[in-house]
Amino acid sequence: MSNNTAEVVIIGGGISGCATAYYLAKLGVTDVVVIERDFLASGSTGRCGAGVRQQWGLKMNVLLSKESIKAYETLNEELDTGMDIEFKQEGYLMLAYSEKMAEQYKKNVALQKSLGIEVDLITPEEAKEIVPYLNIEGMLAATFCPTDGHINPFITTNSFAEAARRLGVRIMTYTEVTGIEVEKGKVVAVDTTRGKIYTKKVLNAAGGFSREVAALADVKLPTYPERHQILVTEAVAPVQGPMVISLHHGIYCQQTPHGSFIMGFGDPKELKEHVITSSWHFLEEMAARILPLLPPLAELRVVRQWAGLYNMSPDAQPILGEAPGLQGFYNAVGFSGHGFMLGPVTGRLMAELISGRQPHLDIAPLSLERFAKGELLVEPSVV
Repeated sequence: MSNNTAEVVIIGGGISGCATAYYLAKLGVTDVVVIERDFLASGSTGRCGAGVRQQWGLKMNVLLSKESIKAYETLNEELDTGMDIEFKQEGYLMLAYSEKMAEQYKKNVALQKSLGIEVDLITPEEAKEIVPYLNIEGMLAATFCPTDGHINPFITTNSFAEAARRLGVRIMTYTEVTGIEVEKGKVVAVDTTRGKIYTKKVLNAAGGFSREVAALADVKLPTYPERHQILVTEAVAPVQGPMVISLHHGIYCQQTPHGSFIMGFGDPKELKEHVITSSWHFLEEMAARILPLLPPLAELRVVRQWAGLYNMSPDAQPILGEAPGLQGFYNAVGFSGHGFMLGPVTGRLMAELISGRQPHLDIAPLSLERFAKGELLVEPSVV
């Protein structure tokens, strides 16, 4: 190991990059450098809602999220850094307001149960027992998984980083990648603002800037950034256990272990640019959407709002694997808002692949080639 060489260079100091570094080191690949242009978790990871769930309608998503949540359950003990990732495991409550939505949720629950997930299709009245101030007018059904939850993204990322450092990984913050050198179809070096690093393997885990990083190696990614806005309220006494998701209202709402509520909604008109400024429009829309569903929460004072970037792919599913035609260039990108949720399993899979092992889950369906082949992975629509 020297300052200008590395067996693996990871670009991006978010959850995917730091988790991969840790699992690589755990497999014995310790000559690893993580490069982050700001501080760890400063990008999409630190600006996400940090919810983790296993309630999906696509088998791949259920399997990936199931493994990640299992890892999160014992992560404090495994990493042994003295930091608490604050896993609040009190479930996700997902609400259905149309026959189509209720029927799809029924199918989703059947799939999830077949894969070992503890989940149930419940009545509106049962949903109200879980969240007493929930307005169930117009609701037809709901699903509830008690092992879903919420985690602190900053502490989690820094725990992975600290455990990786302990095993020999180098982490370079406030360092920008300016080029990726390629010769004869192989990666040979990464250029940074702190000098050149000779390497044969590079992982692109750059989140909202994944497309730009890939372009440095002349790899074309179909990913794009999309702004996502979130707010956090004043802290109040514990009143809501699970994350509440209503696609009908277009919102999600979760009380953190510290008592604050994190709220966000998916706006189809959001900017598809590298913009992380927040807007008054978001506050007004959030108030209008939360009031009819969870009336008391509309009275809470907002203490902060922010925006981050979803790294979107054409089918809203991640892109994992080595880039076709370029030996040694790997991607873990395009998570479309679910990167933090899948952090541990992404790290394990990419570490296995990069170290020359067979990934323990088949990630071929998530390869970049699927877009050229038209083999998209699409989560069943409920709206």
